[in-house]
Amino acid sequence: MDQITLSACAEVGFQVAGRKGAHGAMRALRRVIPLDAYEFVAFDPVTGRHTSLVSDGLTVAPAPSEPPLEAGRGPYAMEGALLASYGWRRGLTTPLRLAEGRYTGLLHLSAADFPPHAPALMAALSPTLAHVTDLTRCVIDPVGLPKGFAAVAFDRAGVVRDVAGAERSRVLAEDRSMAACARDFLDSRELSRRGLWQDGNGRWREVRMLRAGVGSHGALQGAVVAERACCLPYELTGREVDVLTRVAAGDSNPQIAAALVLSVRTVTTHLEHIFAKLGCDSRTRVTTKALAEGLCRIGL
Repeated sequence: MDQITLSACAEVGFQVAGRKGAHGAMRALRRVIPLDAYEFVAFDPVTGRHTSLVSDGLTVAPAPSEPPLEAGRGPYAMEGALLASYGWRRGLTTPLRLAEGRYTGLLHLSAADFPPHAPALMAALSPTLAHVTDLTRCVIDPVGLPKGFAAVAFDRAGVVRDVAGAERSRVLAEDRSMAACARDFLDSRELSRRGLWQDGNGRWREVRMLRAGVGSHGALQGAVVAERACCLPYELTGREVDVLTRVAAGDSNPQIAAALVLSVRTVTTHLEHIFAKLGCDSRTRVTTKALAEGLCRIGL
């Protein structure tokens, strides 16, 4: 591979990672392949269908029929009805797979003639260009995502998406209740939320929620949810965390007792312990401290 091709490949990766995305990447690719037109076709794993995402140079509208799914092959020549419907003379289609092997879509290219190295070059660029058509990814890296946290993102429909630059949290992705918690957060006016969460195995985790754009080009409103294992702070018990969460929500002792199926006397005893452990002498101060330090239970 010559120096010009290597430089173009590096520029393609830079553009995909930056703000200019697909169009910037294709401008870089045109330095080594004289393209007439191109089209990125995204595969939506939720519906199982393909959708035209980004294109340039089409002489007619893309064909309404489903493009051929060639996920198991490398770049191949476009031919027949699909090529004719686009108004292209000669085409090359590349299945797009991320480095871990997950299929995200197709890239159709049109040119008067393709250089001999084009199929090999497109095969090498496939893992990079696959990020353009990855509809499950959180493509806007949210400001303030803490280091050391595993994370996933949710849209309003509850679809789970990966977060760029963060380890995927399996425990969040597999817990059905977390999608509802994320939707509740999105419906609030909060820009961020933090708290404590007990997973299905009874382990406590520190949780942060942040607003972010998800899906292609961050077009969907979503929430990034990040977590890491933790011990309960201030030597609080799980039941004390529940009571503290209700206090922070403004509930009275009788309301807390009814919600948690406890006696009012038991609630009062828990509150005495909470006040002592947090060093607070009023409900107002304990509420302020709980909200500031993320001591409330997520999803209660």
